[in-house]
Amino acid sequence: MSATDPEAEARAEVGTPEGRRVIECLWNPHPPPAGRGPRPRTSLFAVLDAGVAIADTEGLAALSIRKVAGRLGIGAMSVYTYVPGRSELIELMIDRVYADHGVPDPALGWRERTEAWMRATWRIYSEHSWLLDYNMARLPVGPHVLDVEEALYAGLYAAGFTGAENVAVANLIRWQLLGAARSMISDAAEERHTGVSAEAYWESRSSFWSTYFDETRFPTMAAIWSSGGFDDPAGYDVERMITWLLAGIEQLADTR
Repeated sequence: MSATDPEAEARAEVGTPEGRRVIECLWNPHPPPAGRGPRPRTSLFAVLDAGVAIADTEGLAALSIRKVAGRLGIGAMSVYTYVPGRSELIELMIDRVYADHGVPDPALGWRERTEAWMRATWRIYSEHSWLLDYNMARLPVGPHVLDVEEALYAGLYAAGFTGAENVAVANLIRWQLLGAARSMISDAAEERHTGVSAEAYWESRSSFWSTYFDETRFPTMAAIWSSGGFDDPAGYDVERMITWLLAGIEQLADTR
């Protein structure tokens, strides 16, 4: 940016100091300044990978600058030379794992592109379930996150969805994936952490059905139960969820 470009300088000052600091970390990450002292013992990518490893195994709540430093065998102050704080670390970690998301081939049809995007998103949620503990409505505006978001919007644009409709359909896909992931993936993560499976949880409360469940009050649930509907594993099938959701979106796209 030129020192004689006041408009560029003004644009650079929008937002808040904290927000500008996060943006700078995401888009222009600098290594610690070189000097005459000893060479750095780590790197920004190593810091992010250590944070991801901790979150993957212990959950997002367990993440701290001190734990990252301990994993790398350095002092906490050394970590602060790479990231200003924990919140910035998490945003950088998210952008880091989104680099592994991948984007669909733009030469594919819109449905194939959108399906590939959904499968990749589900895989990222499965591999990094701590993402489900983050407010995904406030994804960091990092380069990899935006590449992934652009791919979804572009696929839906090719289907004929523009403007606000494009955003609405994209949100429908995101919310469906996120809600299903929080039900299924989070439940699996809870089983790992607590040792209590979903089957054991419901079995521990099985007395309810013979003592308080009233078929006249809940007739539809009773009918589904009698038909074995709640025992159908396909009810928790990601493949069917993706297929049905895309079928509905395709019908809507056909009207455009």
